[in-house]
Amino acid sequence: MNPRRLLLAAALPALMALSPASASAETLKVVASFTVLADVVKQVGGDHVHVASLVGPNGDPHEFEPSPADAKNLKAANVAFVSGEGLEGWMDRLITASGYKGKPVTVSEGIATRTMEEDGAEITDPHVWNSPVNVKIWVANIEKALSSADPADAAAFRANAEKYTKTLDQLNAYAHAKFDSIADDRRKVLTSHDAFGYFGREYKISFLAPLGLSTESEASAADVAKLIDQIKSEHVKAYFFENSNDPRLVKQVAKATGAEPGGELYVESLSDAKGPAPTYEKMFRYNVDQLAAAMAKSS
Repeated sequence: MNPRRLLLAAALPALMALSPASASAETLKVVASFTVLADVVKQVGGDHVHVASLVGPNGDPHEFEPSPADAKNLKAANVAFVSGEGLEGWMDRLITASGYKGKPVTVSEGIATRTMEEDGAEITDPHVWNSPVNVKIWVANIEKALSSADPADAAAFRANAEKYTKTLDQLNAYAHAKFDSIADDRRKVLTSHDAFGYFGREYKISFLAPLGLSTESEASAADVAKLIDQIKSEHVKAYFFENSNDPRLVKQVAKATGAEPGGELYVESLSDAKGPAPTYEKMFRYNVDQLAAAMAKSS
């Protein structure tokens, strides 16, 4: 054989090893606890991940009951993501039942959390994603975890994370532009349960709710009566129910106070693909538009 051809043949395997096709790892199998988190993971992972959400569209992550199919998906996952801060109380049981050997990545680590009172105790509010400022920390934690699981695609994860972080900055600016011009005494709304604390903190909006942190809690008659008095005294004009919660209690309170319906908000779950909130970006913009319109109407 020609010496030059022999040299080329010897070098071919090394050249193939450096080619883009072989440098890219297999698509990562990823599980996320609920749809909002699953979408953000998809934004960072791009074409290099296949993401399954345990809680489905319009589902309630507080009252979720995992199925055998969920256990199977988790066991097969290369990486699992949870938001943390007590949101997924069912996750440890699912890990045990599934035989999953890894440790889920808690994406909320590093967020400046807020506390709230629940049944006389002070607890951490887990609904961190309702501020895009917090979701930027999610993105950084997700990028780090995906890059660790698939170093070959780290550059792609980094580029996706940088691009999506800019989107989150735009969402934050969009919300401030909508709310900052509304008078402080108009920034008050009634919702199903106390899940908008981080949204309220960022945009200086007061959210009143008959239920506390979790939809599993129950409001006493005394608590509801106290809330009705507060809504009347503070002249709260609009109420909203949530896509993943039972609306009956908030409607009862609204009827007693004269608050007008503002529509439906997406707080803990995305809609299905045909709904108005199939991604986190669309969910956040939709909620901002609904809330701002209701406040402007009551001015």
